[in-house]
Amino acid sequence: MSRPRNPPPPRPAASSSPAGERIQKLLASAGLGSRREIEAWISAGRITVRGQLARLGDRARPGDSIRLDDKEVRIGEIRNAPRVIAYHKPVGELVTRRDPEGRPTVFDKLPAAGPGRWVAVGRLDFNTSGLLLFTDSGELANRLMHPSAQIEREYEVRVQGGLRADALQRLRDGVQLEDGPARFLVLEEMRSKGQSGTNRWYRAVLAEGRNREVRRMIEAAGGRVSRLARVRFGPIRLPAGLPPGRWTDVDPDLLAGNAPADPRRPAPE
Repeated sequence: MSRPRNPPPPRPAASSSPAGERIQKLLASAGLGSRREIEAWISAGRITVRGQLARLGDRARPGDSIRLDDKEVRIGEIRNAPRVIAYHKPVGELVTRRDPEGRPTVFDKLPAAGPGRWVAVGRLDFNTSGLLLFTDSGELANRLMHPSAQIEREYEVRVQGGLRADALQRLRDGVQLEDGPARFLVLEEMRSKGQSGTNRWYRAVLAEGRNREVRRMIEAAGGRVSRLARVRFGPIRLPAGLPPGRWTDVDPDLLAGNAPADPRRPAPE
C-alpha cells in the first residue's frame, strides 16, 4: 500500500491524549493485523486518527475516525470471543497474503473473516506442512507468538540417514545457531511410524518458533531434514482426518491460558 496522497498536517505539540486503547492494540483486537504490523504502519505514517497523523503511544476509541492509507477503518466494539481456525497447510504454499511470483498462499483457501481479517499465528515455510492456526484477533495472535509465552510446538521430522545417539543428546542439550542457542524439549525416534530405508522419523518438541528452527537445529547436528510437519501448537493438535488445504474451527478457550505441558515429556532430573 502507498501512503496517502495528501497527508494531514503534523499534530500540534501540545495536544492531550484522549481515553481509550493504544491504537495498535485497538486495531489488533479488531482483526486488522498483529500489533507489531500495526506499529510498523504507524511508524511509516500510514495511519491517521481524528484527522491527525498517528504516533506510537496514541490512543483511540471505537467510533473515532481512523484511516489507513487514506481509507476509513471501521472499528466496532471489541469482541470478547475471537475466532480461531486450524488449517492443514500442504507443502507448496506460502504464509503470505500475496506472492510476486504468483505462487499459492495459505490465505487463498480460508473462509471470510467478517469485518476484520485473518492473522497467522506464526509461520511454516514453503516445504513444511501441518497445523497452522489463524485468528481474527491480532491481540490474541500477538500474545501467542510472543517469546515469553513459551508455547510448545510439536513436529514429526524425517531425517535422511537418521541421527546418531550423540547428535540426539546434543540437540536435547542445546546447539548454537546464528540467532542464539536452541534446544529440543523432546526429541525421540518414532518407532511406531513406518521407516523407509535409512531414513528415520522423530517426534520433536520445542517452545519457540524461530524461522526454520527445526531444520537449522538438525543441520547443526549434522543431519538433513527430508520431511517436516507440525502436528501440535500448545494444546491444539492437527485434527485427525483434516485433509491438506482444509480448515476447521477450534475452541478459542483452549488458548486462553498457558498451554499444558506435554504429558509425554520426560520429567526433569
